[in-house]
Amino acid sequence: MLRLTSRFWVDAYLTRLRAEGILGFVVAHGDDTAGAVLVKLNTLDGFATLFQRSFDLMLDMRRWVELTSGAEVDVEATVATQRGFDPDLWVIEVEDRQGRHMLNDEGLS
Repeated sequence: MLRLTSRFWVDAYLTRLRAEGILGFVVAHGDDTAGAVLVKLNTLDGFATLFQRSFDLMLDMRRWVELTSGAEVDVEATVATQRGFDPDLWVIEVEDRQGRHMLNDEGLS
């Protein structure tokens, strides 16, 4: 199975967000080839949700799962902890009051 580089996926994701009028930007630039990606959804009301890509053994596929959610400051603390473990980590922040992140759309999982 062919895998996309992290940089290619991030660029494509940001392009899809822009096409829908959703603001997204890179907070931390990880390894271009194989860095893991976290997506923080900021609903601009003091709350946020952090997503990570995980492999589902039962379904034999990758999917996005919620790592944590709650007060934005707490979610940011989790991001900082994760970055401390993995210096190659990408962090993408999505800002949308409606809570749209498009991670479950076809082609992004």
